[in-house]
Amino acid sequence: MEFPFDVDALFPERITVLDQHLRPPARRPGTTTPARVDLQQQIMTIVDELGKASAKAQHLPAPITSALRMQSNRHVIYILKDTSARPAGKGAIIGFLKVGYKKLFVLDDREAHNEVEPLCILDFYIHESVQRHGHGRELFQHMLQKERVEPHQLAIDRPSPKLLKFLNKHYNLETTVPQVNNFVIFEGFFAHQHRPPTSSLRATRHSRAAVADPIPAAPARKLPPKRAEGDIKPYSSSDREFLKVAVEPPWPLNRAPRRATPPAHPPPRSSSLGNSPDRGPLRPFVPEQELLRSLRLCPPHPTARLLLATDPGGSPAQRRRTSSLPRSDESRY
Repeated sequence: MEFPFDVDALFPERITVLDQHLRPPARRPGTTTPARVDLQQQIMTIVDELGKASAKAQHLPAPITSALRMQSNRHVIYILKDTSARPAGKGAIIGFLKVGYKKLFVLDDREAHNEVEPLCILDFYIHESVQRHGHGRELFQHMLQKERVEPHQLAIDRPSPKLLKFLNKHYNLETTVPQVNNFVIFEGFFAHQHRPPTSSLRATRHSRAAVADPIPAAPARKLPPKRAEGDIKPYSSSDREFLKVAVEPPWPLNRAPRRATPPAHPPPRSSSLGNSPDRGPLRPFVPEQELLRSLRLCPPHPTARLLLATDPGGSPAQRRRTSSLPRSDESRY
């Protein structure tokens, strides 16, 4: 796969390893260095074109490898270039291999779920014009040596029939363990514990990022102290009763007289808007003489009538006549 720029000057080695930053590799001494932005743009163009060619070869609806996906994920891509002479003298790209660590839930031989984080083959492509020339094995073997893993320790994401034949032919990987996801693992996958070695892809890329872009460590946040268990009280009935206590209204509403017990028949509320919150007694004060006069005019109770009827002192009519006389006349008798 050829490009309009000089691939040999961009990738000095036959196999170039790029991480998510897509930075140009180190230049050879004595060579001219163009603008770094232009070099990174050329690398992004190569990655995009390789992803499109791979998607077309696998009959995928959209590319699964692109410069944008590389920058948003912690993956590593191995690019193999053609070192043979070309008419244009700018070199060409043969293929690529993209790998990365992923957390997976896979089934073992007993159909038990296991959470592992193996190295995964995410995309693999060799140009159709140079296939069956040993380039794929060369690229794959370089990746195994760089990552220090065995072929049966890998997990392959949606492998194509060509990739399965490739693994069977060169690494004798034939018996697979059935899974419920798109990843394929082979027999012997659970023979060792899946922990990335010290010099694996993850450690290597972090060390390269630290050397290239040293970023000061962020200060550790100081977490608030944990509350003791004794301070946490359950929501009890006493708390509910406490919440029912009425809150005293603000001034001047709090100057209104409070009643100990509400009346059986509360007085009707006035509809006027100018009433003061300080209200006096609802009924005017009645003098004693007027109260006695109203008692005299009230009809007697039936019980009082019965008592007067049985009283030997006289008849009710006589008592009413004598009681109507002035007090001075009554004293004469």
